[in-house]
Amino acid sequence: MRKSIAFAAVFAVLSIIAGQAVGAEDEVKVGAEGGVIPLYQGKPYLHVMHQGRSVKVQRVQDHDFELRGYFAKTSRQCPPFCIGPMEVDPAVRTIGEIELFHFMENQLRDGLGVLIDARTPEWHAKGTIPGSVNIPFTVLSLGPDDLEMEEALLSFGAKPRESAAGLTRTLEQWGVMDAGPVTDKWDFTECKELVLWCNGPACGQSPRAIRGLLAVGYPAEKIHYYRGGMQVWQMFGLTTVN
Repeated sequence: MRKSIAFAAVFAVLSIIAGQAVGAEDEVKVGAEGGVIPLYQGKPYLHVMHQGRSVKVQRVQDHDFELRGYFAKTSRQCPPFCIGPMEVDPAVRTIGEIELFHFMENQLRDGLGVLIDARTPEWHAKGTIPGSVNIPFTVLSLGPDDLEMEEALLSFGAKPRESAAGLTRTLEQWGVMDAGPVTDKWDFTECKELVLWCNGPACGQSPRAIRGLLAVGYPAEKIHYYRGGMQVWQMFGLTTVN
């Protein structure tokens, strides 16, 4: 009788342990979403238009994938490749990957935003973030009267402004007249939202481009800085295109 009771007790304990093990295994499977590595929780992928074709943006699904090449390096000569600050300007918002995904699916999709690869054409040709257009920092650092800068601003929705009378402009500058986001030369009232990026936190190309845009009067609230750039984008195994 005692042996039967002891056996039953042992069997019950083993059953509980086995049940806990199965429950834990099931929980892991559920948490891994069937093995899919999503962009973020609940978002497996997204689509973005790039040069007239739809590109699926997702993470590399190989759990053993390792980043190699230039962006896998942990250190470079400083200067010029020094780690930059989180902000380019206090009025310009710095964003991360999830904010960039939202930008792609909203402003970019609706034609209200521009995703700018501010690197040189040589870097752009090696691979870029889907949906990006290449407008090098060398262009966006030019003055307001430069033809290339003018073409870029027009593509962003800025409009050349008719010459304002001296008194009118003075009253605008004093705040007596509400002119909105305008300068002597440009009306930025209907300009698009911009996200600028380059090679990563140690790259100074997109920060220079942002400062150039601010210098010609582009509204700071319409400019966003993706600081992670290509290095962090590739670190997460995200889709690139050539």
